[in-house]
Amino acid sequence: MTPPLNERQRRILARLVAEYIEQGEPVSSAWLAEHSTVGVSSATVRNILARLEEQGLVWQPHTSAGRVPTDSGYRLYVDGLLGARKRARALPEVESRLRHSGTVGDLLEHASAEVSRASHQIGFTLAPANPGLRLHHIDFVRLESARVLVIVVATGGQITHKVIDTTEPCSPAMLSQAANYINAEFAGLSLQEARTAIVARMREERSVYDALMARALMLAQNGLADVTPEGTFHLQGASFIVDELTGADVNREQTIETLRALFRMIEEKHRFVDLITRSIEAVGLTVVIGSEHLSPDLHPFSVVASTFRDGDRSGTVGVIGPTRMRYQRAITVVDSVSRTVTRLLEGQ
Repeated sequence: MTPPLNERQRRILARLVAEYIEQGEPVSSAWLAEHSTVGVSSATVRNILARLEEQGLVWQPHTSAGRVPTDSGYRLYVDGLLGARKRARALPEVESRLRHSGTVGDLLEHASAEVSRASHQIGFTLAPANPGLRLHHIDFVRLESARVLVIVVATGGQITHKVIDTTEPCSPAMLSQAANYINAEFAGLSLQEARTAIVARMREERSVYDALMARALMLAQNGLADVTPEGTFHLQGASFIVDELTGADVNREQTIETLRALFRMIEEKHRFVDLITRSIEAVGLTVVIGSEHLSPDLHPFSVVASTFRDGDRSGTVGVIGPTRMRYQRAITVVDSVSRTVTRLLEGQ
């Protein structure tokens, strides 16, 4: 366990981390002596840096270079930011744009874009599947020959499409009547309840319902057969991390391999979601830095994330970027957007 720092060491470390984040270059003792507010000589700063290096908080890329922070150094710096932060203020222009979202899915997609734009990092939102998803309405659209497009719209804006082959062509008027019948009878039920009720209705004596109802039930049964509640994942701003990593003072080959690993994870969406979810276990605002991630593939990156509420369920909005990210900016925007998303979802 790292021994506690005294006030002078803490302030030197914070100034070093802040300068390295801004410039991406090792920070020298001479620069710190001139620009820090501690008011000590360059020799004293060198001694402080040597002590910080012994504690594993900074390291020296080569003998004549200044120091750069380690993941442990970033952690102390970020903990200082979190300890001093105030409740995030709402961003009126962001909230105004998010209010124009038509569905929950749109809201989460726009939220990921907002945190990405404001932080200049990859922005993401995660929301778990809703097992209580309900049938909002169903539409039947005539295609060529005897084919019908079944459109199922569930609460929360989840939309699925399925093409059904029927035994004979259906007129648009018949399909409209069939959809009206299904919506009148089954809208508002959970997807599982709707499936069960439709199957039970189809098993009744055929004399109970006419050909139109039979056609409607058959189409609805087929259209709902493969509809399952889905979690949502939105990600925006991958180009920002390319700019950040290629602009940093790092080995080119190592940078390319780091980017390759990240984009591989993003392409394997379920793996990326799993890794992020495993790293973020706490409710509220969380910052996970470099080697604190459970997966080595995420060690070059930091994640700033915050949970939002949607009734009884929670989701996550956050950013992922290199460990040399502007943490203050990321923390402020993620906290603010997560609170805004909760407020808008509760308003719905």
